[in-house]
Amino acid sequence: MFDREFYKGKRVFITGHTGFKGSWLCRMLVNTGAEVTGYALHPPTKPNLFELAGLEHTVHNIFGDIRDFEKLEQAFEQARPEIVLHLAAQPIVRDSYKDPRYTYETNVMGTVNILECIRKSKSVRSFLNVTTDKVYRNREWEWGYREEEELDGYDPYSNSKSCSELVTHSYKSSFFAESQAAISTARAGNVIGGGDFATDRIIPDCVRAVKDQRKIGVRNRYSVRPYQHVLEPLTMYLLIAQKQYEDSRYAGYYNVGPDECDCITTGALAEMFCKYWGEEAKWESQTEESAPHEARFLRLDCSRIKERFGWRPYWHMEKCMEMTCRFYKIWLHGGDVPAEMDFEIAAFLEGEEKNEGK
Repeated sequence: MFDREFYKGKRVFITGHTGFKGSWLCRMLVNTGAEVTGYALHPPTKPNLFELAGLEHTVHNIFGDIRDFEKLEQAFEQARPEIVLHLAAQPIVRDSYKDPRYTYETNVMGTVNILECIRKSKSVRSFLNVTTDKVYRNREWEWGYREEEELDGYDPYSNSKSCSELVTHSYKSSFFAESQAAISTARAGNVIGGGDFATDRIIPDCVRAVKDQRKIGVRNRYSVRPYQHVLEPLTMYLLIAQKQYEDSRYAGYYNVGPDECDCITTGALAEMFCKYWGEEAKWESQTEESAPHEARFLRLDCSRIKERFGWRPYWHMEKCMEMTCRFYKIWLHGGDVPAEMDFEIAAFLEGEEKNEGK
């Protein structure tokens, strides 16, 4: 559990803050009293969580492309951050097939750019690069991948994130061995939760379908993924950033995923969504011809992070889906989205603290 008092007054720089995970992360940090500067493109969808949460009024917001080094460097110098969380990315597998060059420019050179800013900085004490569970060479194993496994993502998105990992490893060895800046990467599993409106993601697709009163179309119904609520990895990111700030021996490369019980098929996830949504929500399997390659089986071994930080996933899939459906129903009925975010954050953190005390 990260220390909320630790972040009070800390200068935190977040790339990709207008995205789904970035918006939740901003809300969490604002609630701690941190001084948050965000650097990102305009929100990628309409609607989007960044605007629904009113974050343009609560963080120092800079719209810019992570590929634009001069603008990024200027924003970085103004912010003088102590902690940097790098989330900016082209995050969609299918989009990476459509525009691989943009994917590599964003995910690889974007990482180079932010690390260059840190290399020149005297203020940064802690840097976390957020990558993905898809960085590993996928052999369709039934057991979870460990941090020592070969990095070699198949599709342009996954491969570009593998490259982002390698760039971070190189900078860490070449420039930060004797530096005050502690460097880590976090390879997170598939996240779900309220406020995701992206294309080609299962939960947003489910919400769009029930909103339009049609059946949910599910491709690759037998594909297994490590699903977790968005607050699970975000809490872990903040814990890693805090711990390595306090003691650089915590810096490293970490899988951040659910327990094995939450590695389920896409079909099972859709069935669970229908259960908690109610209102006669139904799904059906869809077959696509000439669909781009996507891994069928993926799990993470999170032993390292559990042992080093004493961390355990808190919300399992049933609770995760209950909260996700609750969020979207509140949004659809014009409810108070910022209040719902604060409620879920408090419920998660307070419940986790009680769980730790057992």
